[in-house]
Amino acid sequence: MIKPDFTQPVPADLGTVHFIGIGGSGMSGIARILLGMGHKVTGSDLRDTDTVAALRELGAEIAIGHDAANLGNPDTVVVTSALWPTNPEYLLAKELGIPVIHRSQALAYLTSKREVIAVAGAHGKTTSTGMIITGLLGLGEDPSFVNGGVIAALNASSAAGSGDLFVIEADESDGSFLHYDTAVALITNVDADHLDHYGSEAAFEAEFAKFANGAKDFVVISADDPGAVRVTKLITSKRVITFGQENSADVRLFDVDATGARVSFSVSVEGKVLSAKLSVPGEHNAINAVGALAVLVGLGFDAAESLKAIEAFGGTDRRFQLHGVERGVSVYDDYAHHPTESAAAIKAAKAVVGDGRLITVFQPHLYSRTRIMAQEFADALSASDEVIVLDIYAAREDPEPGVTGALVSDRFKNQAQVHYVPNWDDVPAVAASLAKSGDFIMTMGCGDIYRMCPELLEALKK
Repeated sequence: MIKPDFTQPVPADLGTVHFIGIGGSGMSGIARILLGMGHKVTGSDLRDTDTVAALRELGAEIAIGHDAANLGNPDTVVVTSALWPTNPEYLLAKELGIPVIHRSQALAYLTSKREVIAVAGAHGKTTSTGMIITGLLGLGEDPSFVNGGVIAALNASSAAGSGDLFVIEADESDGSFLHYDTAVALITNVDADHLDHYGSEAAFEAEFAKFANGAKDFVVISADDPGAVRVTKLITSKRVITFGQENSADVRLFDVDATGARVSFSVSVEGKVLSAKLSVPGEHNAINAVGALAVLVGLGFDAAESLKAIEAFGGTDRRFQLHGVERGVSVYDDYAHHPTESAAAIKAAKAVVGDGRLITVFQPHLYSRTRIMAQEFADALSASDEVIVLDIYAAREDPEPGVTGALVSDRFKNQAQVHYVPNWDDVPAVAASLAKSGDFIMTMGCGDIYRMCPELLEALKK
């Protein structure tokens, strides 16, 4: 992966913008807004996805594959940290002296002169951001936003609104969440991750403290997560609103019923007790909703009206997303790629599947994360009835000798429930052979595992 050069000045006018890796969730959202502003947008990506097709329909010129010939003559090039330093388009842009800026700098450019609500945390960012956006729209606001996933009800991950508020999902993986002029910061949790970048849990938490202290107006932060509690102690001279199930939380969640397809709960806020029933499952989504509620209340909106608006949230792509049903077996996909996320997603899926069984098809993401958290992944995944583990989606890292998906599968206490299947092409048949009517198959990971869903449905049909 490249090390972003945040010292590169952002041009006053981005002009024609070329995105290297335009199909990514964050990159595509920025590209969509720039197209709406009248900028010429070009780009490249490894695959011709639905996201790429949608951008083409809006006028973007996009090449599949990375080649120096794709660069053209842009005024600005936008990149992500996941880019390899040998990328030919990146190298040519540097050689020609074209400004190359990180996607967080491009997003900061878009958010200038707006009141920025930035959502950060190891898990729950995309859903929490979507809930805040849904809530604001339900309250009659027209915010701009860039989210890390498509909001189902809006069929969009970004939009340019007419209001003063700009809601963004802020990425902590490379420290780029520090580059926004944040007014309101929501920290969903500070569960250690991205230690390949930060080096230690203490350094990871210190960066979140910088993010919180940089917020101009107020900070909303979890009262439940131990890392977030430690970060809260480092926040100085800021209005802080805590949320969660702890008795000390300013916005307190209780009476959670996550036994069905829609989670219900009660919340104590500003001396009132309110109840809600979401359109999505899982205790973790009740927690996300209460964090979003805390943001809206902090902005001055009525608590009851805000909670009612949040209830309309219908989920985001790749978060327990149903892809189809074949032979009585439902095939879902989930983005979970950290042990805590995996445990929450599996718990929610088990509540929905009822008497059926859950077969999780897990694709580890990053060699470093797999090596560091192999046991934690095994413990989380073992809550499924059956687990298929693939090999690692490498993303921005070079392979590490001896680090494969077997590191996870070998750590299961019950070896009868886990199947290490390193070859992608073999997985659908294995999953289909395990499944019975009434079961769920759920692909899991933030790599390209979602592309297996059609293959799983076809295998079930056969």
